[in-house]
Amino acid sequence: MARGWESKSVESQIEDAAARRSRAGAAPQKQAETLQQARRRALELDLVRVRGELSRCSNARFRALLEAELRHLEAELRKHSS
Repeated sequence: MARGWESKSVESQIEDAAARRSRAGAAPQKQAETLQQARRRALELDLVRVRGELSRCSNARFRALLEAELRHLEAELRKHSS
């Protein structure tokens, strides 16, 4: 009787492994898409932060640094949009 239960357990483990392998083929594409969306969202949040800092900035040197950062972020966002 113990053998019957053991073989069913092994059978279910084999089925689970096969199911994981079939899902693994689609996972990298979905993972890459998720990473790209996360990167785009991070760039958008950085843009909001930099624009806010620019609106409050009074130091000319810091303003120049923020403007350069803004240009860089906008270029990165355009790259990720294409």
